[in-house]
Amino acid sequence: MKTFDIITEADARSIDVGATVELNRAGHVTPLARDTLAARRVTVIPAGTSDASLPADLAPTADIRRVAVGNDHTGIALKSAIRQHLRSRGLAVLDLGTNTTDAVDYPDIAALVARTVARGEADAGIVIDGAGIGSAIAANKIRGIRAAMCTTETIARYAREHNGANVLTLGSTLLPGTDAALRIVDIWMGTAMREARYIRRLLKIRRLEQNPE
Repeated sequence: MKTFDIITEADARSIDVGATVELNRAGHVTPLARDTLAARRVTVIPAGTSDASLPADLAPTADIRRVAVGNDHTGIALKSAIRQHLRSRGLAVLDLGTNTTDAVDYPDIAALVARTVARGEADAGIVIDGAGIGSAIAANKIRGIRAAMCTTETIARYAREHNGANVLTLGSTLLPGTDAALRIVDIWMGTAMREARYIRRLLKIRRLEQNPE
């Protein structure tokens, strides 16, 4: 991991999108560099706080490029808006349905999305049902999945930064509108999980999956 005494705007532009770098004690980030780092989703942590002993695959993918989306019959319109929004940003979107108003069971859709993420076929997943709660419960039954139901931008940020959620669930009947949902999606996808103390907790979650009793 690269370590800096000072990060200038030129430095910030040279750092890979979604990367993490260390800043030495008494180090400094210039004001212009802060804006560039934020735009490039670069995380700056104090030097010496990273933990190379943690498995590299614990934290969710920071630079999301492929997204699996799915919905039950209540989420068709919202799924369509999210799909269009993500594709307009140049992301690959795998639409796992449903696209009809015929009733479907949310666990089936949540499982499709969750398994796609768990297999590495997508960097992240989004599932929509009426409340978002049931899909989160179902998705979390798939090993390696950490699904979070988010109703606000703050919860979306915490779900990623602190809890490493790799699947987002949304309630089509609970959100105030499409714009609010898209803001939640953008915050959730744009937040990285980099701090070792948070990632260490994911290791404990993984061990719970491996030894549930």
